[in-house]
Amino acid sequence: MGKLKELLMWKIRGEIPLSKYKERGLVFGENFSMEMGCTLDYSHCFLIEIGSDVTLAPKVSIIAHDASTKRSLGYAKIGRVNIGNRVFIGLGSIILPGINIGDDVVIAAGSVVTKDVPNNSVVGGNPAKFLKHTEDYLIKQKENLSKLPVYDESYTVRKNIDKTKKEEMKKALRDKNGYVD
Repeated sequence: MGKLKELLMWKIRGEIPLSKYKERGLVFGENFSMEMGCTLDYSHCFLIEIGSDVTLAPKVSIIAHDASTKRSLGYAKIGRVNIGNRVFIGLGSIILPGINIGDDVVIAAGSVVTKDVPNNSVVGGNPAKFLKHTEDYLIKQKENLSKLPVYDESYTVRKNIDKTKKEEMKKALRDKNGYVD
């Protein structure tokens, strides 16, 4: 992300730039993508490590401390959060302190991850539970590619999708899902 874009994100949307997290000790690998509205535990981000090829969808929260014990015990609980490689964390998901997420994992939107997630897993729910192996999920999605509508990049906002294409998509996706580049 460019410095100007990062600064604008911080000033306009009130989001902390990735560079500030990194200065505080956040570790992340190549091709890390954090979409709008994500919250990483700023005060304890040095306890968070994120691998390569990881995507955080919008509004994901990763928490490395829990102050629920502070008033009663005088101490907040803390825990490391380790996220492996090739992980997708869906919109609005919450990762709690002390969690290890393996490689090749998909976490469904809206999940609350309260336990470790092993390699090659798709999990979802509150609390998140194992749904299937990532390989099985991808096999099913590949099968669907031949059955459902597939759209190229011209059907995206980043390529300025026009009104005609929007209407075409809406009509085709009335009672089923599809795929877009």
